[in-house]
Amino acid sequence: MAARLQQLQSKACQATQYVSKHGTTYYKQLMEQNKQYVKEPATVETCSELSKQLFYTRLASIPGRTETFWKEIDYVKNMWRHRQEMKVEDLGIAALFGLECFAWFCAGEIVGRGFTITGYYP
Repeated sequence: MAARLQQLQSKACQATQYVSKHGTTYYKQLMEQNKQYVKEPATVETCSELSKQLFYTRLASIPGRTETFWKEIDYVKNMWRHRQEMKVEDLGIAALFGLECFAWFCAGEIVGRGFTITGYYP
């Protein structure tokens, strides 16, 4: 156990040295590549304006998303009406989708319990 701890400490030290040596170069390169996305001057007013733009842009996209949602619902209703004509591939896709929904539900339950598998903390 002590050998493992020593090995882990050594790896952490190497990683820290690498980041301290190459971190600023990476940061400068990243900022140079993405300078078109930086808003100058960086003031509270600018940040407030950008957050409002993002919020209202997202709000404006709701009608398009709602329309797409209802189209998908109509598609599912139509498939349900003609379920005798469905192929095995369509049923397999539907089963996988249901399984994925259940898996996300289970993952949400685990996260909600504080990442415990067996139950809540006492």
